[in-house]
Amino acid sequence: MDPVWTTTVLLVPCVVVLTAGFFYLYGVVMGLLSKTSVRNKVVVISDSLSGLGKECAGVFHRGGARLILCGKSWEKLEELADDLANASDPTLTFPPKLVLLDFGDMDSMQEAIQEILECYGCLDVLILNSSMKVKAPAQTVSLQMDKLLMDNNYFGPATLAKGVLPSMISRRTGHLLLVNSIQGKLAVPFRTTYAASKHAVQAFFDCLRAEVEEYGISVSTINHTFISTSASGNSETPSSKSILSFLYTKKPLGVSPEEAATEIMKTLTNKSKEVLIAPSLPKVALYTRSFFPNVFFAVMAAGVNHAAASENM
Repeated sequence: MDPVWTTTVLLVPCVVVLTAGFFYLYGVVMGLLSKTSVRNKVVVISDSLSGLGKECAGVFHRGGARLILCGKSWEKLEELADDLANASDPTLTFPPKLVLLDFGDMDSMQEAIQEILECYGCLDVLILNSSMKVKAPAQTVSLQMDKLLMDNNYFGPATLAKGVLPSMISRRTGHLLLVNSIQGKLAVPFRTTYAASKHAVQAFFDCLRAEVEEYGISVSTINHTFISTSASGNSETPSSKSILSFLYTKKPLGVSPEEAATEIMKTLTNKSKEVLIAPSLPKVALYTRSFFPNVFFAVMAAGVNHAAASENM
């Protein structure tokens, strides 16, 4: 047998094993680092009462973070704080601080920002995970609803980020993390205002990233299909009869709060600038939109026409 061939046959399995071992060890190390990356850090969660917000609150609390939990309901915030306290060792964790925050009420934003800054005098991490969704034909969505969506999905997060930036800049450290929809990059029918708000907030933080880099502040965006908690009643799951459903076929229930929270922890540790959590087909749709826009538009229109035809059958 040819010595070169013999050497190749022996080396390939070794290389494969060594490569797999390297990635395994890398994953283990990064997992351990992510668990300690928020210890003693002041972490603000803009919507602690959502499925993702509660999951993040639990993960960060167990990790030893100094949590500031925000939400629209004081009673529910107190319940969440009690749940966290009952499920943790008080000698290893900090009791969360609570702040009422409603992006739908922009007049109250400055007061909420002041309360957040007064909790610890500073903050290290701001998780912007608040979101409001509407699915409807453009002509049926009122201007009032348009404004409400823009307040919740764009003006609210942008105002909060700008409110805490001076504190981060003065300390020359901090991390802003936006949990955004894939529709911040990919617009689909019947989500005109929602997609517009997600595009707007995506652009804001993409611009901000370059502006604050000199101050040692990190800006990350995570784009996902949608956050789901159960198999039933998810309004974001497209109809199986529509071509648009192919964007979600691999993970019909979207991303679980546990998966998203894990990705958030990794992003904070790695300081990744941009993360996309989506199955293959939505990723293909993004590239198609960029390089073959006419094909993408034709597929979107065909999906709408097919859905309309199915409803009339």
